[in-house]
Amino acid sequence: MSFILQPWHLLLGAVCSLVNHRQQQIIEFQNIQIESLLKKLHRKRVLLDDDQRRLLAVKGHAIGRKVLHELTTIVTPDTILRWHRKLVAKKFDSSDKRKPGRPRIRQEIVAAIVRFARDNPAWGYDRIQGALKNLGYHIADSTVANVLKAHGIDPAPDRQRTPAWSTFLKTHWDSIFATDFTTVEVWTRNGLVTFYLLAVMHLKTRRVHIAGITPSPNATWIKQVCRNLTDWDDGLLNDASHLIVDRDTSFMAMRHLLQQSTNTEIVLLPPKSPNLNAYMERWFRSLKSECLNRMIFFGQRSLERAVANFVQHYHAERNHQGLDNEIIEPNEQIGSIAGKIECR
Repeated sequence: MSFILQPWHLLLGAVCSLVNHRQQQIIEFQNIQIESLLKKLHRKRVLLDDDQRRLLAVKGHAIGRKVLHELTTIVTPDTILRWHRKLVAKKFDSSDKRKPGRPRIRQEIVAAIVRFARDNPAWGYDRIQGALKNLGYHIADSTVANVLKAHGIDPAPDRQRTPAWSTFLKTHWDSIFATDFTTVEVWTRNGLVTFYLLAVMHLKTRRVHIAGITPSPNATWIKQVCRNLTDWDDGLLNDASHLIVDRDTSFMAMRHLLQQSTNTEIVLLPPKSPNLNAYMERWFRSLKSECLNRMIFFGQRSLERAVANFVQHYHAERNHQGLDNEIIEPNEQIGSIAGKIECR
């Protein structure tokens, strides 16, 4: 089969070639203009509004990636196609029509749940739910469980089995005491001698009693100190239900005497756990930083005199942050009149 070219075929081909050549010239001219404009901007970012981006995205998608790569544009072809994909995704986005989900638990309810659980280790989910109902909060027991789980609080049986130290202290706060040793270097006739200072503190009031100072804290000395502390008339530990002591062997005699002749229960600290006797440790730090480390002692009497003066100052003149910045045994005149500042 053969085709015969008609004259009008040749004419149509010539016209198409002329139009294509003309379009190519226009495209080259536009490319040169855009390149010149971009050079003028010195690589500054061209900021377009949403309508301009939308128009370029629609037109660019209609042209196609291949043709876009042949053109000089103010943005890359990938950027134009990315704008187009966002337009398509936005068309099917119905997030603004979604209904709100389950509301969050109010913070005051969360705080109440956590407080009930920590202050009452034996309370389960239902018990806490009932307590919240008494306060006007109506929530499910599963909500209580979720809140406690989020705060790392175990269920009631596990919490009751392993009470925290804070819970123990609050339960026995009125009648719990702590004791410990500290050492002081003192110059004597025999040279530099280490003296042992034994102090006892009532944790609730922060009152401190110096039980004794000796260079040799043997069993005989410890037993005599323990008798003084438990004297039926004015013994400091007469009303003590618990006494916190560490595992120092010097306390062996005291522990045996208290367990045999008193109702005071010994709370023995785990090995290497000074933080569990933090009140005594903090008091010794104050004693050393404010008194002992600032003086050189010659003989036991000078040490006893300095410690006695510091204890008096500690009780009657020193404010305590743990007691809302109050004084343990304030003088009646303190705070009532403006007096002259004196330094001793």
